[in-house]
Formats: sequence, structure tokens, C-alpha cells
Amino acid sequence: MEEHSVALVDDHHLVRNGLVATVNALGGYLVTIEAGHGRELVEVLAKAPPPDIAIVDLNMPVMDGYATIAWLRENRPTVLPLALTFDATEDALVKAVRAGARGFLLKNARPAVLKNALDSLMLTGYYYTDTTHDVLQRHPEMKTREECERERILQSITPREMEFLKLVCDEDELTYGQIAQQMGIHHRTVDTFRIGLFEKFHIKSKTGLVLFAMRWRLV
Repeated sequence: MEEHSVALVDDHHLVRNGLVATVNALGGYLVTIEAGHGRELVEVLAKAPPPDIAIVDLNMPVMDGYATIAWLRENRPTVLPLALTFDATEDALVKAVRAGARGFLLKNARPAVLKNALDSLMLTGYYYTDTTHDVLQRHPEMKTREECERERILQSITPREMEFLKLVCDEDELTYGQIAQQMGIHHRTVDTFRIGLFEKFHIKSKTGLVLFAMRWRLV
């Protein structure tokens, strides 16, 4: 299994150690960089290759999470920053997204939620929960790129592809054969829809397609 590299930036050693163990146990992810604050991360990245994802605590000394995320956006744009905090206020979320955070996660989140966040980041480049979307709706100046991308995706999906996608995401977990029966088409036509969506959105599996649909609220 391919492992995606992760940087953990948190000034609390116990929290960081716990997160390292959690991330490494998820499968598919490996913590390659640890830092106690943003300045330390900057120094490490001056010599080390950038990770795929940076999990960044928002409240840190020396260089806080907001400044760290903004620095990553400007200097290491390939890194996907995930804001981490105990502060569930709208102000914190708005400030983090404005700084360049691709996702927002509370520190008390369960490992399964963390895994979902990391998977979503690697699959789509973002991890936005319903709460995040609600906040973006109240701040139109922040939702442009996100909403425009969703509209672009929706416009690129044909009605029959959308019908297929909804059945793929059905809670009954239908097989492709069952989907073909429900759509009244040959299984090869289902393969055409599947391959077309895989190629269109650079997806490699049925699970990836479901995650993609959930991420962009397509169904």
C-alpha cells in the first residue's frame, strides 16, 4: 500500500506523540516530520522534501497555526494543510480557511474521522464537513473556489452518469451487476459509466468514487 507522508505540527508533546501513533496506525499514512511550532516546520522544510499533508495545530507559540498554514500556501503550495484545534468557533474556522487550510478538524475527533479527513484531502484536495459548508455559505467571499469547482464537476456529469453514481452510493452497496439491472442496461454500459467517471475524476476504485461523491455532495 502506498503511504502518504504527513507532517505534524503541535507544541504539546503528548498530543503530538498520540497523533503520530494514531496516524501511523490508520494505514496508508506515515508521519515523516514532527515540529513543535511553525518556525520549526519552516526550518525542517528548508532541508527536507515537503509532505503530502500537514496537520497543524492552530494555537502554538513562536509561529501559530494560522501563520504556518499561510506560509505553506505561499512557499509549499503542494502541501495540503489540515487545521487542528479545540476551538470549534466559526471565527477560528473562517480564519483558518482564509489562511489556506484545506480542512478543519477538532482535536477530539475519532481516528475514523481523521482517516476520512486524510482520505478526502488526498482524493479531492479538501476536507469540508457540513459545518464548514454552512460557514462558507455565510461568507460568500470564501466559497467561490469551492463552489465553482463543485458546479464544474456537476456540469461535467451526464444525467445517466449521475443516475449510475447515485446507485453506486446507495446504502445497500449494490454490485455493478445489480446497478445494471436497476438501470435497465447491459453490464458493459455500466462499465462505460464507471470507466468514464474514473478517468474524468482520476479515481481508481469504487470506494474512491463514493468518497468523491460524498466530498463534493453530488448525491
